[in-house]
Amino acid sequence: MPSKESAHINSNTALIPAFKAWEMFLYDQGRSPNTVKAFLSDVRLLNQFLAPDKTIGAITTNDLNRFFAWMEKERGIPCSPKTLARRITSTKSFFRWLSQHGAIVGDPAEKVLQRSAISPLPQVLTEDEVNLALTAADRHRRDKKPDARPFTLLHLLLITGIKKSECLGIHINHIDLESKDGSQVFIRYASPANRYKERKLELSEDWLPAYNEYLAQYQPVDQLFPWSPRRLEYLLEDIGEEAGLSKHLSFDMCRWTCFLRDFQSGMEPDKIRQRMGISKIQWREIHFKLEQLSKAT
Repeated sequence: MPSKESAHINSNTALIPAFKAWEMFLYDQGRSPNTVKAFLSDVRLLNQFLAPDKTIGAITTNDLNRFFAWMEKERGIPCSPKTLARRITSTKSFFRWLSQHGAIVGDPAEKVLQRSAISPLPQVLTEDEVNLALTAADRHRRDKKPDARPFTLLHLLLITGIKKSECLGIHINHIDLESKDGSQVFIRYASPANRYKERKLELSEDWLPAYNEYLAQYQPVDQLFPWSPRRLEYLLEDIGEEAGLSKHLSFDMCRWTCFLRDFQSGMEPDKIRQRMGISKIQWREIHFKLEQLSKAT
């Protein structure tokens, strides 16, 4: 059955009003503004390539293949393999929606070949570098004016592998120290579209003393780390410099280090995927990268 957004469009509709209807649909599905903006930015390029009077029902698979060839080699603006792959995915999603909701007969994007783009391997910390960073962070707990924040943040990232946005989204009541399964942190998402990423992650007993010190020192009332993303990034950079690391310590580096350690410990691949909060499709590239990182370390 056509959705309320697609009910007023048909095969004779031009691209721009079809984009507007799709935009409404994406917001109704709970997609974030950034996600919607990215999707629309990708597909709107199609309007630059096709004739202005081309209707959605007249667009063919050949049109789309010529469009991606133009974007890759003829447009004059560099398009990396990763960007091209993302734009193909967005275009496929748009035409699949048109087809599924009866706006067009058949899906011209269905037979367009999806490109895969494996991005470069991320940087990770060696075990020696992990110990150096944790030691540097721990020194702040022993200062004349003790500060448990650096160690609490760094150790949390290394044992959970959470993203920066997930770390910023943790509230005090998301941490359960009384669970029968051991201490846990619940990673939550405000958007319904990201509910599949929500998960409970185990917390190390070694982390708890620093966490309790941190609570006593800073007394956060809601958000666990009530600072800007950039402030926390600076905090990690400072730890890396104090530890004498040649690498740029970051949220992403901690995340990959955590899951590489899980992978090398023999943890079941699907458990790692669930800990990461990613889909089975996303896991294919992540698994490949973990295998390559494991061989390189």
